[in-house]
Amino acid sequence: MLNLKGVNMLDKIMKGADGAIDVGIKLISLSIVLQIIFGSKVAFLTGNVIGSILDIVWTLGNAGLAGLIAAAIIWKLLDKDITSGGK
Repeated sequence: MLNLKGVNMLDKIMKGADGAIDVGIKLISLSIVLQIIFGSKVAFLTGNVIGSILDIVWTLGNAGLAGLIAAAIIWKLLDKDITSGGK
């Protein structure tokens, strides 16, 4: 059983992880928009963001049932963070 300090620490860790996920989603979104507008010539993007996302989707699609389950888990995790507004 956790004491009050342990619960407080765990709560801080969870809030920090939620914040990091929120920042990551925003950076990915910004990268996609910049790559659509400017193409692959964006100065601070070293890779093909859209191509990488498409590769992930392609890999999950080719994995059959395991890929479908993984995609559903990823969707559920991200949907919870997006709909809650990072709160």
